[in-house]
Amino acid sequence: MLKDQYAFVLYDISSENLGKVFKLCKKYFKHHQKSIFRGHITPANLIEFKNELKKIINKEIDFITIITCYGPTSFNEETIGINKKQSEYIFL
Repeated sequence: MLKDQYAFVLYDISSENLGKVFKLCKKYFKHHQKSIFRGHITPANLIEFKNELKKIINKEIDFITIITCYGPTSFNEETIGINKKQSEYIFL
């Protein structure tokens, strides 16, 4: 049985999609600060969230990063949409 994971969602979204993305994030996560959400999520719900997100955003101008934590020293960072800056690699 897969356990819940903890994830952070950070975004920079065009104004036309902002409300939709905010509402979707609020469905799965707790609002933390402006364009940051976080919380526990099952692997199945995370896949569902990403699929719904991909239907909403404009990949040419919108930018979303999802950081999924699997334990104290293990995580995954995924970018959906345009990657304005190459992400830093973090070594723990």
